[in-house]
Amino acid sequence: MTLPLTEKYRANYFEDLIGQDIAIADIKTFLKTFPKKRALILNGPVGTGKTSMAIALAKENNLELFELNASDLRNKKKLDEILRPATNQLSLFNKGKIILMDEADGLSGSDRGGLGELIVLISKTNFPIIVTANDIWHKKFNLLRQKSQIISLKEIKDSDMLKILKEVVNKENKKVNDATLNLITKKSRGDARAALNDLQTVINLGEDVLLFEADKEIKEIGEKPIIEISEREKQESIFDALKKLFQLPTNQDTTKIFDNIHADMDEIILWVEENIPTEFQGKALAKAQIALARADIFKGRIYRQQYWRFLVYENFFLTAGVSSATKLKYNKFVQYKRPTRILKIWLNNQKRAKKKTIINKYSQKTHLSKKKAAKEYFLLPFIINNQEVIKELDLEEKELDYLKKKKNEIYVEHNLSKFKK
Repeated sequence: MTLPLTEKYRANYFEDLIGQDIAIADIKTFLKTFPKKRALILNGPVGTGKTSMAIALAKENNLELFELNASDLRNKKKLDEILRPATNQLSLFNKGKIILMDEADGLSGSDRGGLGELIVLISKTNFPIIVTANDIWHKKFNLLRQKSQIISLKEIKDSDMLKILKEVVNKENKKVNDATLNLITKKSRGDARAALNDLQTVINLGEDVLLFEADKEIKEIGEKPIIEISEREKQESIFDALKKLFQLPTNQDTTKIFDNIHADMDEIILWVEENIPTEFQGKALAKAQIALARADIFKGRIYRQQYWRFLVYENFFLTAGVSSATKLKYNKFVQYKRPTRILKIWLNNQKRAKKKTIINKYSQKTHLSKKKAAKEYFLLPFIINNQEVIKELDLEEKELDYLKKKKNEIYVEHNLSKFKK
């Protein structure tokens, strides 16, 4: 799959970082004077190049970059296990290295949190530690600020943002008119990541479907309108929305198809996934599945990065992306199906709930740990013929029926688990 523009054109060298000359000079000085200060905080809004600046510092000085994301190391134990060895050990090829702690806003300042441990490790590290944060002035960062040098990155100026966008358009060998680029620039508010995501949307699906947030006024790019998202109308059924998605021509309103549906985006994705094969065949089916996959990629990025602006792109590929898979639209009756995956998940949860309840009862009555009780679970169907055992375990009729019906399945499952080990 094609790399997102944000990754394809990530700045890897200082010359690629536009509009941050003062910050670049300061970060070079930090490295030269290390260990005068053992840690550096790169502070600034999203999309200003904080991570890229750390990458550029490592590359231009032939240093290994040991990169960690704070959201994966929220507690003290995990941070100590992973970061402590990195602060003391040389890299694989005996090169120096820079340790990058990205998105430190995700670190907890509590006693069990990773922030306190990070401060301890800073005082002992043999290698420079760079921390990136969107707002380093939160009170939980008081001690970290005292231990570190702080460099603040500015929002990218409109003139610099426009320069970045034009350069990317040229490298991609695409045509995007100046009015569109100006509009993307204005909308980005100094966030290069957001600007490149908007540009990718325009390149993939055309200027006439450029999205704006709900509070934007109606604007026009040349003769191509950008329509405001109006107030929600009355709630519609998911079946009506699917009919619009699959059978109406793709236009500016396509992105609003699910606005009035009382369901979250995860559930809607399952509905679309289930019914795409009903409506599309051949190349159209493949294109629709690719659009759905891209929506799922942005969903994953939202969960990992907690960057909710990506919701715009998830919705875009789920609606306009899927709808535009074919230009041949027709009006026919289709019986849309409920997502079978939801039903399978529900049934599996019900099955697990019964199993868990039985194991808990067995654990309590036999004074075994739940882990040990779970290992002996496969024996229960063979001993429930004894009335004294049934009475002692306090099993209900439906739990007894479940064990009797699932006797063979439970035994096979147990043997398979032994085989896997």
